[in-house]
Amino acid sequence: MLQRINELFANINIPEFNMPEISFSAVLDILIVAYMVYFVLQWIRQTRAWSLFKGVVFILAIAAAAGLFNLVTVLWILQNAFAMGLILIVVLFQPELRNALEKIGRGRLFSSLVKSGNGDGRISIDTVNEIVKAVKEMSAARTGALIVMEQDVALGDHEQTGISVDALVSSQLLMNIFEKNTPLHDGAVIIRQNRVVAAACILPLTSDEVSHDLGTRHRAAIGITEISDAMVVVVSEETGSISVATVGVIKRKINEYELRDILSSGGDQPERISFNPFKGKKKIS
Repeated sequence: MLQRINELFANINIPEFNMPEISFSAVLDILIVAYMVYFVLQWIRQTRAWSLFKGVVFILAIAAAAGLFNLVTVLWILQNAFAMGLILIVVLFQPELRNALEKIGRGRLFSSLVKSGNGDGRISIDTVNEIVKAVKEMSAARTGALIVMEQDVALGDHEQTGISVDALVSSQLLMNIFEKNTPLHDGAVIIRQNRVVAAACILPLTSDEVSHDLGTRHRAAIGITEISDAMVVVVSEETGSISVATVGVIKRKINEYELRDILSSGGDQPERISFNPFKGKKKIS
């Protein structure tokens, strides 16, 4: 291995440093490339493509390590897979690529760059208190609710399916949104960094087999947590019971104190869903 590293350094020729002449076209070229790279990174961070992008970077790191240590078999596999790499990327990023092209066509290219990333995705204690207060009131009144708290994985593509709100989280706002027969009550609320960014959002339903007494809200809560690390609070319209879903797992019939503990801890996993091989169904806590 040391011999391999020495050979790599021996082949590196460091020419004498001379200050190159920088023309206006070269500066313009650099600015355009920098802008394009910045736009692509910002676009990736606003969608689930960020997780896929990190996976691609990991594969590139493996390729670099294979070249350094001369891993012939790994290099052969990567070289043969590279021919299909572009097609694979297009297939994996198809929804995100379509959304990006739609933004450009609608003239939203510059506005999307102004928006910051999803940050650390954590919510404050004040926001937790407001959510718990609203959920308690809606549970007593049997008002159905679906509240999604974004964490590290951005939910920009799902945010675009709803109505933009961009308001500080408050119990009064959440209760007004989910009030029956109001324009925004049917759908999910997405919270990012202590602000309600959108309401009436459409979420994907889980494709797994779950209990038959779970409604659309509960299935949507499980579905969005299967593809992201979001925390989701559900209030049943039929029974008023409170549920919390994280990473494809839902914990049902909890009280306000349990809800506060889960949200304050950042969504530490409740009881896991177990699989019964004899019945072929999932048990939900």
